[in-house]
Amino acid sequence: MTAADTIQTLQTEFGSGILYGNADAHDPFVVVEPARLAEVAAFLRDDPRMNFAVLNDVTGVDYLETDPKKLAKAGFEPHLEVVYHVSSFAIPGRRFTFKVTLPRENTPVLPTLCKIWATADWQEREVYDLFGIVFAGHPDLRRILLADDWVGHPLRKDYEYPDEYHGIRCK
Repeated sequence: MTAADTIQTLQTEFGSGILYGNADAHDPFVVVEPARLAEVAAFLRDDPRMNFAVLNDVTGVDYLETDPKKLAKAGFEPHLEVVYHVSSFAIPGRRFTFKVTLPRENTPVLPTLCKIWATADWQEREVYDLFGIVFAGHPDLRRILLADDWVGHPLRKDYEYPDEYHGIRCK
């Protein structure tokens, strides 16, 4: 099954739950409606046509242009994105990417995928720690890289690093 076939199958199965797809990208992908994330992920793992048994990684991206001169050319509205890369053991070399876009305001929330892929556990904790995206239902959602009392999420583009932390200079 090609990436285009995968995208078509997802669009057929989930309709408006698949917002967009691009089979010609370097990493072919679909953008998933946040409310349908867990359902789409389970389908990608369980459906024999998909067979994506491996969650390779989960990462966050902050689409915020802080330079007013570059903002006009940015070509996007500010948002956060969570990107998932999956692979198949049954079909060597078969990979796929799915994404979810979230607003930057308030605290963005997605359902955890820990019950679908156990490897999501630490990866979601990293995205939570560095981007502030909450994964509802996660069994142990707490910081994984930064200290428990660290304030903020340092991979957000508008994050302001503290001058010092517990007497240690940060800048």
